[in-house]
Amino acid sequence: MPDDSIQLHVNGSAHSVPADGQTPLLYALRNDLGLTAARFGCGQGQCGACHVLVNGRSVAACDTPLWSCQDKSITTLEGLQDDPVMQSLLRAFEQEQALQCGYCVNGILITAKTLLESHASPSEAEIMHVLDGHLCRCGTHWRFIRAIQRAATDLQGSAP
Repeated sequence: MPDDSIQLHVNGSAHSVPADGQTPLLYALRNDLGLTAARFGCGQGQCGACHVLVNGRSVAACDTPLWSCQDKSITTLEGLQDDPVMQSLLRAFEQEQALQCGYCVNGILITAKTLLESHASPSEAEIMHVLDGHLCRCGTHWRFIRAIQRAATDLQGSAP
């Protein structure tokens, strides 16, 4: 067991993780904290299955070292259950049947949330651009795009 301990702020709670600073964030989330929504895919930050929010920015947790996450707010899909943008995305993904096997979806939802928070009505091209780093082996990308567009429309209709 490493002598080092890294302090992380995950989903609104402080955690001390017994790990070396070079340990990937994904390993600490899954193995030490039991947060399994972020998934291991490629291990090189190229497939998107492991995306989480670090200070509100979607990042690949598989190649993000723990040392770079200290004093930052980390949010996983588990921490977004009551988030209105995420709720809208989840409804839209279900309505558009964009869930398929579900392996890549958690990372895509994280990235879609950041997009909708910065662009109220993203174009198809903007959605395709942000999803470019996410691989879906089921070929569901068009459904993801429709679901994100639907969620954007729903959120605009519910805005005050």
